[in-house]
Amino acid sequence: MDLTADTDQETFRTEVRSFLTTHLPDDWQGYGALSEAERQEFAPRWRETLLGNGYLAVAWPKEYGGAGLGLMQQVIVQEEFVRAGAPLLPIPSDSFGFSLIGPTILHAGTDDQRARFLPKIVSGEHRWCQGYSEPEAGSDLFGLKTRAVRDGDNWIVNGQKVWQTAGLHANWIFALARTDPDAPKAKGLSMLLLPMDQPGVEVRPIRTMTGREEFCEVFFTDAVTHVDNMVGEVNDGARMTMTLLGFERGASSGAAYLLHRQELERLCDLVQEQGRADDPWIRQELAWCFSKVEIFKYLGLRTLTRAASGKSPGPESSMSKLYTSEYHKRVARLSMDVLGLRSTYAGGAEAVADLGPEPLGSPNSPAAWQRVYMTSLAATIYGGSSQIQRNTLGERVLGLPREPRPTTTG
Repeated sequence: MDLTADTDQETFRTEVRSFLTTHLPDDWQGYGALSEAERQEFAPRWRETLLGNGYLAVAWPKEYGGAGLGLMQQVIVQEEFVRAGAPLLPIPSDSFGFSLIGPTILHAGTDDQRARFLPKIVSGEHRWCQGYSEPEAGSDLFGLKTRAVRDGDNWIVNGQKVWQTAGLHANWIFALARTDPDAPKAKGLSMLLLPMDQPGVEVRPIRTMTGREEFCEVFFTDAVTHVDNMVGEVNDGARMTMTLLGFERGASSGAAYLLHRQELERLCDLVQEQGRADDPWIRQELAWCFSKVEIFKYLGLRTLTRAASGKSPGPESSMSKLYTSEYHKRVARLSMDVLGLRSTYAGGAEAVADLGPEPLGSPNSPAAWQRVYMTSLAATIYGGSSQIQRNTLGERVLGLPREPRPTTTG
């Protein structure tokens, strides 16, 4: 991959910076500096601004509502928005539409599905959430029990999903369901797109230890979706799922380095504020964090190289998920060590992001870092646990023997 920016790319970067300067408020200090009420007011207006200026789905084809630009232009937009502390996906459900199901439909969907679903992701008419995990199928995803039975031109779905981020705001869900109960675990699954505004779908919020309701559980009772709303072939859902998870892990590859670099700088400010800058152990931990953040840059470049060659994400994407979640758990734990006894006191403004690093301008308070720490622990589980990622890398990337599976006796 050629890392030298050409003249057109530099011109485009200048255009993006000019857009941000023109459309953000004069006193802008970053999305994290806004109060919750200000964010609620800003986000939908900002989304309309992005939509009107072609900054949603930059790399999607124009016929589907995108800007029709290339991969490098998409990376430039991600980088400059992070630097400015401006959200590129302002609405909670946007990440599921633009980073997960949208790219999957582009890659594996039919022409009809692309024409029906992609423009409505861009417009915001369709708000998506993910329906994978179940009460008895989390890390063992392919052991799920939700059933889908063909009935004429429809699939009838019954079962339960859990841990749906932004599920309270969504009106569509992409769900994995068992369409062949007699097939082995991963062989009888299919990916379905279901409307949530129907009598057969019930959504219940889940309050987590952070005090928020960013997750929910979804119950299907004879829920209906048309046969044309299946992504991929019948019983090919496992492959579709891995493709989608690969897109999820590579979605922010162009901005991951900058996001984590900003967070580390914020942590360094916290060290100074707490008078811990001369502590040799703290300094050693910060040096470790700095070296790991630099590696994000090269992980991102590897992901971009694969995407630039036209390849869909493979099992190597597990490295990004494992690296990111394990790193963030350690840096969040370091913030608790820096705060010492103050880490037990929920003082100051709360964190802004539900998951991942905080945006520019976020408070450096005990309450904010507490929430970062709590969500960092969950990050080693959601989206595929660290243990599962290690198995995937060992077996599918390194070619090591499969981990022994339990056997049944009859």
